[in-house]
Amino acid sequence: MKKFTAVLRIVLFIVFGLFLLFGAYNHIAKPEFYAAFVPPFIPESLANILATIAEGVVGIALLIPQTRKLGALGFTLMMIVFLPIHIWDLFRAQPAIGSFNAALVRVMIQLLVIYAGWWLWKKE
Repeated sequence: MKKFTAVLRIVLFIVFGLFLLFGAYNHIAKPEFYAAFVPPFIPESLANILATIAEGVVGIALLIPQTRKLGALGFTLMMIVFLPIHIWDLFRAQPAIGSFNAALVRVMIQLLVIYAGWWLWKKE
């Protein structure tokens, strides 16, 4: 079981790290994709810049063995910061993700990902 847990941790570090780096790239390459997800009280360009930086730095930290623990903490905190935006989207008349059900699934996944990040931080 310990070997499985160790492999799972490494896989999650890699998957989450690559996912964040892909997101950081997309914030630069396709900023218009994220426009509908940004609440009206946050300037879109600022949201894209901050998300690009945060996702890039944390994504890299998750991939480097010496910085994985700090990366896992950063990942967990970033997912907690994004949670209110996902909840806000859930209760909009037309969620940016497409439907209420899709937005609800996204919130549930977000909670699972927050737990996974916390688990990685505690175990590293």
